[in-house]
Amino acid sequence: MLAVHFHTFLESEADMKKDQFVVKHGNEWAVKGAGNQRATAVFDTKQAAVKRGKSIAQNQHSELRIQDNNGRFRVCNSYGNDSCPPKDKNY
Repeated sequence: MLAVHFHTFLESEADMKKDQFVVKHGNEWAVKGAGNQRATAVFDTKQAAVKRGKSIAQNQHSELRIQDNNGRFRVCNSYGNDSCPPKDKNY
């Protein structure tokens, strides 16, 4: 019985740690959770989308990946428990 509860806890914790992506959305910018088809939120500016994506990633202890204007992911920030964190020079 204890193993079942423990297993359920691990599944629910894994669901909470969903990486966030800031992506171009037409002429706007969107925050999307990994695997989601729909955007969590859409913003007029990239800066506003990054701010919201960072907040979500920090809350979920996950990663934030930011797309550049050419569609490439140039920035990745980890807000989880990274045992070997890189020296982040972006922020």
